[in-house]
Amino acid sequence: MELEYWQLLLLPFFFGLGWIAARVDIRHVVQESRVLPRSYFQGLNFLLNEQPDKAIDAFLEVARGDSQTVELHFALGGLFRRRGEIERAIRMHQSLIDRDDLDEEIRLQALTELGQDYLKAGLLDRAEAIFIRLKDSSLHEEAEHQLMEIYQLEKDWQKAIGVAQALPNLYSGKEIAHFYCELATQALMRSQFWEAEQHLTEALQRHRKCVRASLLQGDLAVQKNQPDAAIAAWQRIEQQDAAYLALVAQRLLDAYRRLDKTGEGLALLRAYLEHYPSLDLLESVYQLELADEGEDAAYRLVQAELQRNPSLLGLEKLISARLPLVSAESRADLELARSIVQGYTRRLARYRCDHCGFRARQFYWRCPACGGWETYPPLRAEEFDASL
Repeated sequence: MELEYWQLLLLPFFFGLGWIAARVDIRHVVQESRVLPRSYFQGLNFLLNEQPDKAIDAFLEVARGDSQTVELHFALGGLFRRRGEIERAIRMHQSLIDRDDLDEEIRLQALTELGQDYLKAGLLDRAEAIFIRLKDSSLHEEAEHQLMEIYQLEKDWQKAIGVAQALPNLYSGKEIAHFYCELATQALMRSQFWEAEQHLTEALQRHRKCVRASLLQGDLAVQKNQPDAAIAAWQRIEQQDAAYLALVAQRLLDAYRRLDKTGEGLALLRAYLEHYPSLDLLESVYQLELADEGEDAAYRLVQAELQRNPSLLGLEKLISARLPLVSAESRADLELARSIVQGYTRRLARYRCDHCGFRARQFYWRCPACGGWETYPPLRAEEFDASL
């Protein structure tokens, strides 16, 4: 296909249009850069040279002459808070709040950021005052959420319950049940049995499968010298969530001993272990078997459990149970094998939060890392991985 001569004449025309468009864009960028005040570039220079205090002063000077720097303030304030430079974050957000020309919604957002600064700094009373002020604003849900965090840090469980009830879409009966369990724990420490009982009853009404409430009801019954009632409360855990039975294994046997029914208690725990395999339950039953029935019975128990549910932690327990039963010559080899297995099991003998993955050697009802309630399954990491 051949080009006509008049079509060739169009090429320089379009080239000229492109050159003009480029020049317009360049002029626009240059004009915008000239509009920016000198303090803005000074602030950037100070920030890049790790002189944050001078940078803040420069940006505040920009803010006094230009009302379009709000997002810059929020960005810098958030950056300082994430870096742990709380005083600087507070200064940035407070400067926004003090401005007279600020839109009300932006002022509320700045108040929220300032409250989070105080919360990060551990100034809970100041943070609480700000979020209470925001409860009657358009940011009331965010304010309630932050107040919940504050009340949990302060262990003010009554106020936490009030917030949870006001936000049923964010907090379920499970969280509220744990708040009542916290109140019951405080009452038990003061030997206020009637108050503790009321809190635990309320916890089970909020969440009928609250294992922690049943566990504490058993503890309460023991303090009231009612071992039969304690056993009944702890046995209820089997219906709520059998995985938590390991937490009450020792308690159950102690209660049966007080009733002179040690054999019956051991038989119950063996049945639990057979139906609900658990490394923690195995550990508890093994120790109880060792103390009451002797080394041979403890070894047979571990051997049978390892055959049903193979695991490295179970193997380590089997070697430990075997050691007292062998000759001195064989003991050295078994101790070497146990030390090798222990090198691997140290990483597995931990609980892990199924929300954030935080690992710990002890069980928590509330994760120390993410703050989630009942996010720690009563499983060691090896069992947790096997269950996925």
